[in-house]
Amino acid sequence: MNRTLAISNRQRAVKLDTQLLRHLTESLLTGLLALKEFDLALCIVRAPEMARVNETFLQHKGSTDVITFDYTDDSSRRPEFLHGELFICIDDAKKQAREFGTTWQKELARYVIHGVLHLRGFDDLNPAARRKMKREENRLLQETGRLFPLSKLDAGRKLAA
Repeated sequence: MNRTLAISNRQRAVKLDTQLLRHLTESLLTGLLALKEFDLALCIVRAPEMARVNETFLQHKGSTDVITFDYTDDSSRRPEFLHGELFICIDDAKKQAREFGTTWQKELARYVIHGVLHLRGFDDLNPAARRKMKREENRLLQETGRLFPLSKLDAGRKLAA
């Protein structure tokens, strides 16, 4: 059984607790989504790198919050398995957190969930599918927030014991 999770923190805009992000993501995959196997990479980047990825692979201008690459081929596509890579932009998380009155840590968790849902086959291209995906995203974010102190994803804010 393959359970691989690679996290690459390629930004320095925030002090990110990558160990907590790892635990949160593993819990999402194995606990909340009951995946038996996964091979997932998370790349946390700044806006310039995200813009390059967006333009190179999707031919879209500018940065975006999360880009999902699904590497599962048809022969290995099973409900209990996923194989992919998520690019997550910390600058967009900070910007959208201000816009929506939340925290960048909660936005980061939301982007992980959103990308994983795409890898699970959820789509947000039409209004009905988008509502269905958003309901599941909100449910999983609420559950994740119960299991993990999302504010502690900010390693620079840890309080002394």
